[in-house]
Amino acid sequence: MNGLKERYEKRKEFYAQQAGELHRRINRLSNIRLGLSLVGLSLGVFFYIIYSRSLGIGMVLLTVILFIGLVFWHQSLRRKHLYRQILFENYAQSLQRLAGEWKSFPDKGEDFKNADHPFSEDLDLFGLNSLFQWINTAKTFRGRETLKEWLTAGPSEGEKILSRQEAVRELSKNLSWRQRFLAEACMAKGLMSSPQGIIQWAKTYDESYLRLRVLILARALPIVTISFLLIYLLTGKLSFWYPLLGIIIQSLILFAGKQRGKALKAVYPYKESIKIYEKMLARIERRSFQAEYLQDLKEGLPNREGTPAFQQIKKLAAITDMIANRDNAIFLIVNILTLWDIQCMIALESWKEKSGRFLGRWLETIAEFEALSSLAGIHYDHPDWTFPEINPAESGIRAVRMGHPLLRGAVCNDLTIDKHSGILLITGSNMSGKSTLLRTVGINLVLAYAGAPVYARSFSCSRLQLYSCMQVSDNLGESISSFYAELLRIKQIVLATKEQGNIFFLLDEIFKGTNSQDRHLGAKILIRQLSKAGAMGMVSTHDLELGDMEKESRGGIRNFHFREYYENDEIHFDYKLRLGISTTRNAMYLIKMAGIEVEGV
Repeated sequence: MNGLKERYEKRKEFYAQQAGELHRRINRLSNIRLGLSLVGLSLGVFFYIIYSRSLGIGMVLLTVILFIGLVFWHQSLRRKHLYRQILFENYAQSLQRLAGEWKSFPDKGEDFKNADHPFSEDLDLFGLNSLFQWINTAKTFRGRETLKEWLTAGPSEGEKILSRQEAVRELSKNLSWRQRFLAEACMAKGLMSSPQGIIQWAKTYDESYLRLRVLILARALPIVTISFLLIYLLTGKLSFWYPLLGIIIQSLILFAGKQRGKALKAVYPYKESIKIYEKMLARIERRSFQAEYLQDLKEGLPNREGTPAFQQIKKLAAITDMIANRDNAIFLIVNILTLWDIQCMIALESWKEKSGRFLGRWLETIAEFEALSSLAGIHYDHPDWTFPEINPAESGIRAVRMGHPLLRGAVCNDLTIDKHSGILLITGSNMSGKSTLLRTVGINLVLAYAGAPVYARSFSCSRLQLYSCMQVSDNLGESISSFYAELLRIKQIVLATKEQGNIFFLLDEIFKGTNSQDRHLGAKILIRQLSKAGAMGMVSTHDLELGDMEKESRGGIRNFHFREYYENDEIHFDYKLRLGISTTRNAMYLIKMAGIEVEGV
């Protein structure tokens, strides 16, 4: 851990120094640009008045050219400075994550919360203090969605999980590349919106702009009009009607097509995102990968001619720059003289015809690299965690020294669940660790199926469909009480056991919204039914009488418990899982701690 911290600290300091040096260069360049403007223009006026007009005009033109060059240089330095500043912040955030201070990260995945999902709410996958908030480094719209899909979709094919594991291992070693890849996405101004609009836009193109006669007319007409205008202005030997007629014809062509304006405006909102995608694709395509999963992603990017995706999308970025000034009042003259809108439409439709159908695939590739990079961060920060074995032959879970990934200093436990003893009944007093154990198993399964390492010394599991009923609450808007909401969730689990196999459930204090007699009877009936259906899972309960089911089930249901102990009149928990039914209770002690007088007890 100390070695990781030192590495992060060194790189953070390195980029802080680079950002500081670039900031100083930007300030110096600003002063030079101001000085050049004042001196150049002053000399231009001086030469114009004292010596000759041509020398003065030449000096002014030279000053303008140098000024424009300095402006571009200044913009380049500002981008480099912003990029280094982002890298500095990324390493600072990595240090926060390593220190367990990630709960202040702004992206909590709140938009992915779904009360109807089979397990995401119970396992705290999204929202404040969630798994997503801890691991996510994705910034693009589809990157965040892809990570969310991997965490919630359940188990993929075993080979696919293993392929992701291999990719995560490789990316975890490439810290610098991952941070730079992330930094490219962070260059976006604000949140990146859904790309679905531009993906659909890119799939269709207007063939009329690609016809040979349209191309010839669009290129030839401005050349003729501008030539007539120059001849008229420079020689005066041509009637002004010739250039005027050309300008009128070109104006009519420009202002006749309203649909053209809509087509040009359709791509412009994505101008900044397109440049971000270009930089991210360049990072991918200029890197060599060993993992087959990463190689396949990269090899799917070029078109049939082998043109890299980043070069193709770079052309689209250049076209959007062409469109950028079309609404400028001063640019109107240039637009008319050059048929600029027509040139932009030809360029756009040509790009869409050659490359547009690949855009969706490019963005999905970026998204997968972002999701894989998020998972790679887990492995880099926790090299002692293990990649799980996905065992199709033996159904169940086997874990050695398994802990909760989101808890610093979590107590680890061993656990075995298989088809012969498929249901664990967990008893114990309040705050002893029952619910945490259920979440520990669930969240490690989520990581395992996503292709990430899990918090355990060793971990193997089969592909199980995960369901939970742990922290169900009422829904006033739907007039649903918490008890009825719990029944709906349990109904979902029961139906799943009838419609599909390999169900794994997590039930925490079921039927707590009813009386103790009904709760005991209902829990017993449900557990029997789930066991008979071949489902596996864990049930936490305060109902010690349910422990009798172990004998009834002949080993199909096993009892485990947590216990507490007291020192100096204080309650303590060791959070160690033990065989058998709980023999301790702490409710009365906790009630007394709350200041409530307990008589006769």
